[in-house]
Formats: sequence, structure tokens, C-alpha cells
Amino acid sequence: MAAVIITKDEERNIEACLDSVGWADEVVVVDADSTDRTAELARARGARVFVRPWPGYGPQKNFGIEQATADWVLIVDADERVTPELREEIALVLGKGPPPDLAGYEVPRRNFFYGRRLRGGGASPDYQLRLFRRTAGRYDGVLLHENLHLDGRTERLTRPLDHHSMPDIREHVRKIVRYTTLAAREKLKRRSRVTAADLLGGHVATIVRIYLWRGGWRDGVPGLIFALFSGMHTFVKYAKAWEALNVKREA
Repeated sequence: MAAVIITKDEERNIEACLDSVGWADEVVVVDADSTDRTAELARARGARVFVRPWPGYGPQKNFGIEQATADWVLIVDADERVTPELREEIALVLGKGPPPDLAGYEVPRRNFFYGRRLRGGGASPDYQLRLFRRTAGRYDGVLLHENLHLDGRTERLTRPLDHHSMPDIREHVRKIVRYTTLAAREKLKRRSRVTAADLLGGHVATIVRIYLWRGGWRDGVPGLIFALFSGMHTFVKYAKAWEALNVKREA
């Protein structure tokens, strides 16, 4: 099995990530011209490192998949960790030899925000399609939350992948700035106007869905912060889309 990781300025994460997949037959890291020591640290851990310009999430992962030679690929982000339990389950299912019509496995991801695991709000289990036959498919070109399209059926594993996405509020805000820009651009591919209902309704609906319907309240203050930031993400996404359609910038 090959572990494939895409990176950009991830020196604080890459070593722990690579340590968690060090058991893989091969490890491929595709780095998007990091300005820190990410590539250097990955090479020191024995990974095959490819440095290339950033083409988007899907295309970058597809490039990494194409560099792998193993029959099965596990996609891992730099801020994720393969738990020992997941490692054992992967070894078990691949060791048995999956049936020919099985293209991949979804993995239950546990999300950690501000140093604490969130259990509500849809944060756990957050199933992700990450383990698959290398020849079964590729990612699409969606700018944010790219999709893996496989030719064949999928099943679910039971052991977790840990995701340390937002270590602190500062990092959460930084990611919102980047991700909402990409989300707005993706939104504008499918619509030519943004209404007040989009701005207000989407914001409020997201908070209600995460905090009340999905049980974010069970996580106390971190759950509330997560819900409010999620609502802000939706609002800023639509606000940026509205700005792109309606605000003329000075040359």
C-alpha cells in the first residue's frame, strides 16, 4: 500500500503525519513549493518527495497517485494521523484480499479542534473515502472539497483517522480566509447572482444545523465556537461571491 500526502508549508505537521504512515510500503509526498522545511523533513523521513507548483487539490492528489506503484493508495493530509487501530484494520482487510468489485473504503475521521475532539456537530464520525485501488479512479477538479470518483463499490472501515485541523483560533481564521475564497469561486461556476437570503439564510441555517440538529451543543464552548465559525464560513463565502459579481475594483 502507498500513502500519498500533499503539502504546502507543513513543517509543523509533516513529521508526525509521516511517522503515522511509516509502515506503508511506499510514501509519496507532493509538495507545492513550500517556503519552509516541509520537503526537507519529508525526505529525511524516507518519503519520495516531488516538488511542483500548486494546480489545485484534486490535480495535486492525482499527480501523487500516479507516482505510486502499489495496488492500493491511502490519501492522508499533513494534519491527519493514522491511528494504530486503523493501521491494523487496513493491514487486515488488504491482507485478506478485497473482492475484485470493491474499489475503496471510507474511513471514519475524528476531528480535533483547539486541542479537543469534537463529538457533535457532524465532526465525528466524519467518513472520508481515502483507501482505494490505484487504478479505480481519480479526483475531480472542484476547487474545494474535491471528490474522489471510483469505478466500483465501496465499504466502510471502523477504526479512526485523527484530524488535527484547527489547533487554535488563529489557524481557524486563517483557513476560513483561504477556503472561503475558493468556495466563492466554485459557487460562481453555478450561479450568476447572490441574494440577501443566501447571505442571511445560509449563515443562520448552518449554525442551527451544526449546533442543534447535529448535536454540537454536546461539546460545550468548543462546539459553540465550531458552529459559529461554520456559519461565518458560509456567510463569508456568499459575501465574497456577491462582491465578485457586484463590486468594481479600481485599476
